Amino acid sequence: MKYSPLFWPIELKEDRILILDETKLPQEVSYIEAKDYLEACSAIKDMKTRAVGQVILVMYTFLLEVRKNKQADLKKVAEAINATRPTLSFKFLTDMMLGWVESGEPLEKYINGFLEGLKYARIRQAEEAARLFNDEDVVLTHCNVSGLLPLIAQICAKENKKISFFVTETRPYLQGSRLTAWELMEAGIDTTIICDDMVAQVMSEGKIKKVIVGADNLAQNGDFANKIGTYQIAILAKHFNIPFFVLCPPVAKAKTGRDINLEIRPDEELLEYHGIRLAPKNAKAYYPAFDITPNELVTKHIFLKIQDMAMKISKPDYGME
Repeated sequence: MKYSPLFWPIELKEDRILILDETKLPQEVSYIEAKDYLEACSAIKDMKTRAVGQVILVMYTFLLEVRKNKQADLKKVAEAINATRPTLSFKFLTDMMLGWVESGEPLEKYINGFLEGLKYARIRQAEEAARLFNDEDVVLTHCNVSGLLPLIAQICAKENKKISFFVTETRPYLQGSRLTAWELMEAGIDTTIICDDMVAQVMSEGKIKKVIVGADNLAQNGDFANKIGTYQIAILAKHFNIPFFVLCPPVAKAKTGRDINLEIRPDEELLEYHGIRLAPKNAKAYYPAFDITPNELVTKHIFLKIQDMAMKISKPDYGME
């Protein structure tokens, strides 16, 4: 088994950060460079990387700035990063790193330890998810969970459980058809793409056994924010008595889903695609990038555990490359 490129899509060089450009997939696997925090912030705003890629990029951006200048104004860097995207809050990361700097310990030591812990915790999260599936399960997913689904399927295969996926296109950015379907098929996993508005019909036909999605923000009461369209899938899963699982980050400061700040993306992202106008001239659009799924619709939260992230031990031996 091996990681999907989306499992760990960021690489730090001496004087630059290499970022897998997710907007070019699946037609092209290419990397862009960020040579300072402003270029890193642009990559986040433009959705060149998402989810775990953004977390890794934030950590490496601090490290890059310190490498360039040991007296760098890291509070300014933190402010720029925190202003990029509101729903996946980076403030806990930037506050943590500013605290490490104030401790006087080498920042690189803390960052590398944290990221190794993050990688290990993600593998443990995939292990836990794999235990929820049975042989021949057909699983519906929405958007993209940064390399975890191929890993879950490969762990299932080691346990003699074969699972397959139905993947929503995930409009308007098409992360499902461009990213999730691509990485699953690259791993040799049976994958079927459907439009977002086909979910009710496909469920009514009895084709779906389980649903699993990711989360960008988890409130203290179990509500969570994920890619727009997740909420309606959760309602349908409840209606058809289909288990609905969510791969979660650690719990955030928001008490309920109402306290999560939802990002509204630019109109053009809904009205155009790759520069081609899809809608009539002067048409308006409304594009909330996320929605809130209430806790009562969730069968099980699969947590990215802080205690796993803190462990300074080697990752399990799955023959990962």
